[in-house]
Amino acid sequence: MKKVIVVGGGISGLATAFELRNKGAEAGIELDVTLLEKEERVGGKIWSIKEEGYLCEWGPNGFLDSKPQTLDLCRDLGASERLLRSNDNARKRFIYTGGALNRLPENGPMFLKSRLISWPGKLRLAMEPFIPKRTDGADETLASFGRRRLGEEALQKLISPMVSGIFAGDPETMSLRSCFSRIAELEDEYGSLITAMIKLAKKKKQETAQGKAVSSAAGPGGVLTSFRWGIQELTDILAEQLGSSTVVTGQPVTGLTRGSSVPWRLKTPTVDIDADVVILASPAHATAGIVSGVDAAMAQVLGEIPYASMTVVCFGYERERIAYDLNGFGYLIPKEEGMNTLGTLWDSSIFENRAPEGKVLLRSMLGGACFPEYVQLSDAEVMQRVKADLKATMGITADPSFIRIFRHPQAIPQYTVGHGKRLAALQERASALPGLFLTGNSYRGIGLNDCAAAANRTADEVVAHLKGR
Repeated sequence: MKKVIVVGGGISGLATAFELRNKGAEAGIELDVTLLEKEERVGGKIWSIKEEGYLCEWGPNGFLDSKPQTLDLCRDLGASERLLRSNDNARKRFIYTGGALNRLPENGPMFLKSRLISWPGKLRLAMEPFIPKRTDGADETLASFGRRRLGEEALQKLISPMVSGIFAGDPETMSLRSCFSRIAELEDEYGSLITAMIKLAKKKKQETAQGKAVSSAAGPGGVLTSFRWGIQELTDILAEQLGSSTVVTGQPVTGLTRGSSVPWRLKTPTVDIDADVVILASPAHATAGIVSGVDAAMAQVLGEIPYASMTVVCFGYERERIAYDLNGFGYLIPKEEGMNTLGTLWDSSIFENRAPEGKVLLRSMLGGACFPEYVQLSDAEVMQRVKADLKATMGITADPSFIRIFRHPQAIPQYTVGHGKRLAALQERASALPGLFLTGNSYRGIGLNDCAAAANRTADEVVAHLKGR
């Protein structure tokens, strides 16, 4: 029997342990899998907090159903019937600019009528097919790409808010190929994003007529999906099916060394544990500390992956005290608007069961890579800034009757320029350390679908490694 230790009890570690148990059984390999989590609870950044009839998401609030990875995981867990799709209102998304919330256009006619982008900005966008594609293969920032292909206004009002909404990141430092590889591929293949969208739309129409389907050029799309009692249901189900004999909480890993009788030895404050395979599903900064004693160069590369801080603020209101029509997903704010928040989600409009009857739940985000100091603000200052922005954007003057503030000093990994080279360096270092595997959202995608895909891939790699020994 082979001993496997998974370090980290977030979605990545839990899903990897679950996938590995199943794939090991299919391959006829006897495995003893243990997952170690330093906190007293599992779930990592996934935490659905239920208080006073409100359901506040501490971290992510769901996943898109346009990719199969998380849906497949839920199916294997027997949890598909418990999934909750977001309200149709969630398709309506807004950008705050020019003193008003402007709906993000979903098609050509809506774009032409939209006041989000000025006519000069629209004309600049229309020139995109005539912009030569970049051929040097250099790792380009999202800001550089946006200015080059779409223009400054599109960068400020479309790309920058999207980057802050997904990564809490700064487009001036984020890598296009690491963050949005599909967009880079479209330029490489078609020379133009608009040309790609037209050709892929035509292809999709043809293949749909033949009973097939292709991805949209505009992105993954899909419907935001969660559970009635919050996305934490997913990690709770994983932990329940793995069982208490597999999942050990309150057990930090402080170091890693080569073993004597087996390849690896993990150090904890109470005991040393030998293992044939070690899977580190911890954040990059934590993983750096664990591997520092066995590979200083790997630890250095891991330490170069920065994280953005984030403060999440949940406000609950009596619905009658808000005059604004909350028929939508919420809005993002370009940093050029000079506001305090990155944006606000209308959580009780996105999913049912997020607020008591007759009340609404709004969730605002502050900080990110552009405003790292905001995570240090006092509760009073945070509330004052959020209230000021809600008054400016939606005319809300009432005081919330429910307030919760969650701080994340190291919230989201930042795939800055050079991230691809860092991944290549990590892969090279790991190849010299057989039986050691890295997984999680620090590397090839931050969303739940990305984590589920990485878990599946890591489990395959571990099985292949054990079969090859």
